[in-house]
Amino acid sequence: MRVGRILLLDGAITEDQLKEALKRQREEGGRLGANLIELGYVTEEQLIKALEKNLNVKGVVLSDYPLDDEVLNLISPDIAGAYECVPVEKKGKTLYLAMINPNDLQAQEDIRFRTGYEIKPLVASEKSIRKILKEHYETKAIEDEVAEEMGLAEDSVELLAKDEEEEGEGVSALAAQIDSGPVVQYVNFLLKKVVIERASDLHIEPFEKDIRVRMRVDGVLHNFQPPPWRLHKAVVSRLKVMSNLKIQEKRRPQDGRFQAELMGRKIDFRIATVPTVFGEKVGIRVLDKESMEFDLTKLGFEQKALDDTLKAIKKPHGIILLTGPTGSGKTTTLYSILKEINNIDINVSTAEDPVEYTLFGVNQLQVREEIGLTFVEALKSFLRQDPDVIMVGEIRDKPTTDIAIRSSLTGHLVLSTVHTNSAAATVTRLINMGVAPFLLASTLELIISQRLIKTICTKCKAPLEISNEEILKLGFDPARLNGRKIFHGRGCESCRKTGYKGRLGLFEVLPMSSNIRKMIIDGRTSDEVEEQARKEGMSSLRDEGIKKIIDGLTTLEEVARETQVR
Repeated sequence: MRVGRILLLDGAITEDQLKEALKRQREEGGRLGANLIELGYVTEEQLIKALEKNLNVKGVVLSDYPLDDEVLNLISPDIAGAYECVPVEKKGKTLYLAMINPNDLQAQEDIRFRTGYEIKPLVASEKSIRKILKEHYETKAIEDEVAEEMGLAEDSVELLAKDEEEEGEGVSALAAQIDSGPVVQYVNFLLKKVVIERASDLHIEPFEKDIRVRMRVDGVLHNFQPPPWRLHKAVVSRLKVMSNLKIQEKRRPQDGRFQAELMGRKIDFRIATVPTVFGEKVGIRVLDKESMEFDLTKLGFEQKALDDTLKAIKKPHGIILLTGPTGSGKTTTLYSILKEINNIDINVSTAEDPVEYTLFGVNQLQVREEIGLTFVEALKSFLRQDPDVIMVGEIRDKPTTDIAIRSSLTGHLVLSTVHTNSAAATVTRLINMGVAPFLLASTLELIISQRLIKTICTKCKAPLEISNEEILKLGFDPARLNGRKIFHGRGCESCRKTGYKGRLGLFEVLPMSSNIRKMIIDGRTSDEVEEQARKEGMSSLRDEGIKKIIDGLTTLEEVARETQVR
C-alpha cells in the first residue's frame, strides 16, 4: 500500500491534504512524504510509521537520534550523497544505515564492501537525511579540501601556533593563501548557513584541542558543525582579511565589518575578535537589511501602547527613551520610530555606536571614542546643524544626559536608550545620574520598556493540557487567562525541535501625564510612579505577555522567563 494511502487510513491526513501534497509533488518534485511534512500536514514521526508499514523496515527519526561524528565518518561524503544515506549506529560488526530507499541492495552491498561492516537498513525521511547530508557531509567535504590544498597537515599545527614575532613574513603568505584558497569556500559556506538559519550572531570559539561554532537563532545558541582545530587560524585570518583587520595582531581585540552578497541579498557582518588562552575568539553580528522591516505596527505593540507612542513621536520637542537589556530589540524600535517620522521637511541626525543599519534621509554618525568623537561631542555638533530630531545611541553618563535635556529644552525631539529594568525605574536612574527632577519632568515625553519573546512555531503549534496548579507554579493567576486555550510548540524540523520560531516584542509604554510629572518633581519612588501609570492605563510587560499567551502567540514559560511580577 502506498504511503499516502496508509497515512489516510491512519487518520493522519485528509483526502484534500493528500491531493494538495500530490499537486505540490508534481509541481516541485520530491517525495510525497517530504511534501506532506513541508505543508505541515504530518510530523516526521507519523511519516516514519507509514514508511515502516509500506516498506516493512524499521524506521528511525534522525532528529531524535544522537548521531556520532565517528560513525558518520565511516562513509565518505560522496558515497553518502550518492546513495542518500546516513550511518547512525554501529554494534559489533553491524552498521545501521538510515536510507531514503532501504530496498537499494546495490547501495548496501557497496557500503558493506567499503566499510567491512554488515549493513542493517533503516528507513528515514527524505528531509531529515538531506539535512544531515548538508550539515555534516557538505561541511566535511569542504574541510577536507581546505586541509589538503592548504597543506595544513598535523605537522604544520606547531608552525601555525607560533607567536607573531616568530612568524615573520609567514603572515602575508597565509593571507595570500586564504584569499584565494578553499578556506574561502568554507567561510562562505558558514556565512550562508547563518543567513539561511536566520541567525543574529555567529561565535567561533577555540579551546585546547577543539573548536566550537555556535549560531544564535531566535535568541538561543545552537551548535554547528565546527572545522578541524588545525584550521582555526586560517578561518579567523580569512574573516580578518574580509574585515580589513590586521591578521598579524593576535594579542589585542579588534573590531571590523564587511558586506557580502548571499542568495541575492546584501548582508552586513560586524566582526569582533578577542584573544583567549587557546587563540582568538570571533563574534559576528549578522545584519540582514533586506529582512528587516522597520514598521511600528509589526513589532508587537498593543493598540493603546501604539497610540501613545505615535502621539509622543509627533510632538515637536521632548525626550523619548527606550529601555531594556542587551538584545531586546531597542535599536529596531528606534529605527522604526525614525522611519515613521522621517520625511522631507524634517532634519534627522543620529549618533550611534555602531551604525547597524543605514536609513535614507537620516544623517547617521559613527561614534569613535578613540579619536574623541563621543556621544557628547556628536550632540554638540548636531546642535549646530539645525536638527529637528536627534537620536543618540545610549545615555550612559551625566554629560550626555545634560546635552539631551538642553536639546529638548531648545526645541528638539531627542530619542535615546538607557539600561533599566522597567519604564518607571528609568526616572529614578536619570535622577541618580544628577538630572534635576523639574528638568526631567518638563522634558520627558515617553518611556518604552521592552523585551523580546519567542513565538510558537506555526507548523507544530498545538493546545497544551495544563492544570491550574502548574499555571500557579509558573507565576500566573489562572483567572487572568479567562479559561482560554493555551498553546505550545511540539517541536519539529522547521523549528529545530524547540517549539519556537521567530520573535515578537513586549512593550511597556509610559506616557507622561500631568500627575506623573508632578510625582517626578515631588521625588516619588518608581513603584509609586508605576502604580499611577497603571491606573492611567499602562500595561506592564507581564500584562502584555499574558495578552500574547491568550492570543496563542507564545507560551507561559517564555513570558515567565522574560517578565516578572512587580
